[in-house]
Amino acid sequence: MQIGFAGRRFVVTGAAQGIGAAIVAELVDGGAEVAALDIDGPGMARLDGLPGVTQHVCDLGSRDDVRATIATILSTGPVHGFVGSAGGVRGQVGGPLEDVTPESWQAIFQANVEGTLWCVQALVPGMKAAGGGRIITISSGAGLKPSLTGIQAYCSAKHALVGLTRQLALELGPHGITVNSVAPGFVLSNPSTERQWAAFGSDRQTQILGNIHMRRLGAPQDIANMVAFLASDRAGWVSGQIIQVDGGHA
Repeated sequence: MQIGFAGRRFVVTGAAQGIGAAIVAELVDGGAEVAALDIDGPGMARLDGLPGVTQHVCDLGSRDDVRATIATILSTGPVHGFVGSAGGVRGQVGGPLEDVTPESWQAIFQANVEGTLWCVQALVPGMKAAGGGRIITISSGAGLKPSLTGIQAYCSAKHALVGLTRQLALELGPHGITVNSVAPGFVLSNPSTERQWAAFGSDRQTQILGNIHMRRLGAPQDIANMVAFLASDRAGWVSGQIIQVDGGHA
């Protein structure tokens, strides 16, 4: 199945990390132009040389910073789609409920929920005016069930992102804008996930793999492939869906 994005422009957040970077590369491979956003400017160097990619350092937790960045992007042309890949655990590890602080809780919600909200808020007027668009969030299996991370804020934030996705699908559907989410299983995509995988130890790793039908962990490209489909014209009547890309789970 050929999927093409010639003449299309996307904003992708979290572009400095494995999944986000893979999504940028996949969209570019289909002919899209991409505005890549991340707070980690040096990390986006991996995107150097990709045609049609502009890099924008942005603090997604700041509504003002997001609005200014999106305004700069829109000043050079319309945006047809948005992929919210920023998120993660922000360096946190699982611990007792009693140890959760307001700062640690808010940091994860800013990265996983608020950044997507502010980006969509800034981009939707243009999509409405154009009569359509694509919005894709990257949630998690942790948005549908308890999280392997053991981090209360991460599980809660991903559940909130799933709720936001469904609510936006209802609101924006009449304007021709589809809104869907990809919920990855365990993907070794960045140093945080690699540390977490190593911390499980061999017995827990064997158990996790045994519960995956495909008997392997995911790769960033597995997620990018689904995002490309949802961003394409082939998914024109797919909206409000949370699609698990996790190799199958027992």
